[in-house]
Amino acid sequence: MTQRTSYTPEAEVVEICRDLIRQDSSNFGDGQGPGERSTAEHVATLLEDVGIHTDVYESAPGRTTLVARWGDHSRGDALLVHGHLDVVPALAGDWQVDPFSGEIRDGYIWGRGAVDMKDFDAMILSVVRARTTADAAPERPIVLCFTADEESGGGQGAHWLADHHPEALEGCTEAIGEVGGHSVTINGQRLYLIETAEKGMCWLRLRARGTAGHGSMLHPDNPVTALSEAVARIGRHEWPVQLTDTMTALFTEVGNITGDDPTDHEAILRRFGVAGRMLGAGIRNISNPTMLESGYKLNVVPGEAVAYIDGRYLPGTKDEFLATLQTLLGEQVSIEPVHDDIALEVPFRGDLVDAMRTSLLEHDPSARVAPYLMSGGTDSKAWSKLGITGYGFSPLRLPSDLDFSALFHGVDERVPIDGLEFGARVLDRFLDLA
Repeated sequence: MTQRTSYTPEAEVVEICRDLIRQDSSNFGDGQGPGERSTAEHVATLLEDVGIHTDVYESAPGRTTLVARWGDHSRGDALLVHGHLDVVPALAGDWQVDPFSGEIRDGYIWGRGAVDMKDFDAMILSVVRARTTADAAPERPIVLCFTADEESGGGQGAHWLADHHPEALEGCTEAIGEVGGHSVTINGQRLYLIETAEKGMCWLRLRARGTAGHGSMLHPDNPVTALSEAVARIGRHEWPVQLTDTMTALFTEVGNITGDDPTDHEAILRRFGVAGRMLGAGIRNISNPTMLESGYKLNVVPGEAVAYIDGRYLPGTKDEFLATLQTLLGEQVSIEPVHDDIALEVPFRGDLVDAMRTSLLEHDPSARVAPYLMSGGTDSKAWSKLGITGYGFSPLRLPSDLDFSALFHGVDERVPIDGLEFGARVLDRFLDLA
């Protein structure tokens, strides 16, 4: 274990987080937006200032991913510590504050990216800068990676890097990234959730074709009608509950805390309060209609209508998921893939998991730790192509009454300052143990 030298891992985390939020790196998903270049340059400056060399990779002009190696890499078996630099867009008129101000209010840092995920980017940078200045690099070699384009599936970020520059992550065997290590409160008991699984992404286009013509006439093959019926069937479909090993372990732990029967899924989910909405999506497949396109004049029946479905499937269920959708379409509607990415599930055991658990409990001794399956996706999908086992571990101690899941891509996104500083201390300790 590294001999600890006196330093404060959270010393800069608040200001780094605020500065990152002020860097507008909005990703609109269609090529618009400023890109990640300026944010990556800002991160590079923070690392170069303490003597850590950085390499920059661009999949397209302005779409920038940064990689840096820290520590002695002659031993191999490196740990990948990753975060993404892009954020989803924000409409300033919807917010109480300027979403790119990094304003501090009521003990929180407010702004787009405060929880997704410039908070963890800031933790990484604060800890790395503090340890490097104190000549206290961890024993295990670390690869730091700050990616572009995660908010649109990583095609110009993590997936591009894995496909075109796998050598950038050579030697990495395990990884930690976003959306895990945060706390929920169950019956007064704080429970930290480590992300060990995530759903697959299956974004789909539905297309109905018919005969175009005057809106005053009979149109038995009206594509708008056929598409609407298919969209309604898919959107209202009640997918069955299917528990993965990850969610079985989580429900068992909650049952241990509350005394509830862990097979009473709805009772367990109610214990999470508002967070149950996200966790409930982790025990069944999901097919949400999100966009509709058709027509060009009110009194003209179009020849085509198009809809889009955000499909998310549990590990091991993709074939079943697609087969079920096919039965819901109807004869006039076809289905086309738009974006597809794998589901993941990794074991909740081993030395890295022990390091996560120990680092959390050393800073919050009365807490408990459990795995969970995230309903969304992360860059871990890309790293898995390189044989890297990924976990969601970006530690945050959260107030019991905070609707944390609603802040992801939400209005008035914010992160508690004390939780952010807690996370930096936990991450620092974790690096000693990993």
